[in-house]
Amino acid sequence: MHYHLAGTLTVRDAKQHLPHPFAVPEGMVHLSIDFACTPAAAQGLDNMLTLTLFDPHGFRGARHRGGSQHTVQIGPSAATPGYLCGPLPAGEWIVQIDTHRIVPGAPVHYTLGITLEGAERVTAHNSPALANVQRRPSRPAGWFRGDLHSHTDHSDAGSRTIADLIAAAQNTGLDFLFVTDHNTTSSLVAMETIETGDLLVAGGMELTTFWGHALVLGTRRWIDWRVRPGDNAITQVAAAAYTAGELFIIAHPNSSGDPHCTGCAWRFGEMMPGAAQLVEVWNGAWAGESNNAASLALWYDWLNQGRRIVATVGSDTHSAADYAANPGFAVVYANGLNEADLLHAIAAGHLYLSSGPTLTLEGHDRDGTRAMMGDSVGQDAEFEVTWQACPTGAQVRIIANGIPLAMQDAAGQGAHRWDMAPHPANWITAEIRSATGDLLAVTNPIYLSA
Repeated sequence: MHYHLAGTLTVRDAKQHLPHPFAVPEGMVHLSIDFACTPAAAQGLDNMLTLTLFDPHGFRGARHRGGSQHTVQIGPSAATPGYLCGPLPAGEWIVQIDTHRIVPGAPVHYTLGITLEGAERVTAHNSPALANVQRRPSRPAGWFRGDLHSHTDHSDAGSRTIADLIAAAQNTGLDFLFVTDHNTTSSLVAMETIETGDLLVAGGMELTTFWGHALVLGTRRWIDWRVRPGDNAITQVAAAAYTAGELFIIAHPNSSGDPHCTGCAWRFGEMMPGAAQLVEVWNGAWAGESNNAASLALWYDWLNQGRRIVATVGSDTHSAADYAANPGFAVVYANGLNEADLLHAIAAGHLYLSSGPTLTLEGHDRDGTRAMMGDSVGQDAEFEVTWQACPTGAQVRIIANGIPLAMQDAAGQGAHRWDMAPHPANWITAEIRSATGDLLAVTNPIYLSA
């Protein structure tokens, strides 16, 4: 059985979800979809059209990537990365064209071929489903370093498989890794089939909307990313994630955005920060293309507004070169190396962000109360910041309400202690800066209560 669909799109069709329903009769076991569009690019920019597939019961796959041709194959035991293998239930299916970018100028013509077969056919590039491997037990309380933002071939990381990503994280010496492919959860199924040794591999998804990206860590469910600014749907998505014990994180809010990085900049006015409890202030390498300095400044401004919002970091890795570029990682103090304890610790702000140096901040109240990053302490507390593995020329900066309170040389290792009593503030962080001013590490705040 074969369906052939075609259409023409103009710039007026940009940032839309265009459904194409088709019927699947009983007895079908293999589905092929072939999509092509022309022109592939105009004015130096690609036309970016992606596919999302739904069966009668819900989400069946997506693969957020560029290119003018997309091929999808789904069978009982294998599927193109980004999609979910298994039976093909009879009824109405929908293949949706998501128009992330249509460049003004010549119209875009597309064809969509859908083929259904009654006998299984497995192609060479598909990945067979495997039995789940045995996961190792949790490690005890301590500091754990890991990546909160990563991608595989299930979205837009080229041919980089989940196994390749896991190997790269292991070679980098990470303790944990959250897999967050764009708009799909198929990689989370694949990751359960791989033995990861001492590396904890946890679930997630990056909601890659037309008006901003957000990470949801700890999820195994597909989250509908088809939301628009002003309709309050993004607030509902965040609330549902927090209720489920997951973490909703605004990702790279000050990225360059349209037209070069379509949808990458955060444009949800109702969540600035609104109900958001976490924001990614450091994406990739500090001096990369995500405008991290502006995101850090935005976070400081939100803290000055009285928002207790946690800062996070992620490599946003798409290839082995990203880890080689020395991105920031999250260093989390958790009660154990398991997904639940990590999520709880990150939500509490018990972490610092670093591309190498060790950096900790503590407060000690007069009654003996000890506060770590993310906690609260009294105004008359004593504070201590400690650091290690800092390069020559590095400087530690104590930041109170966004303003430098103290600065000193931080080469190698050291510590700095001070009383806050003469300096009223609402929050304190510590930074390590390189000799050229690049951020090497930053803590989450300790909050000062009246």
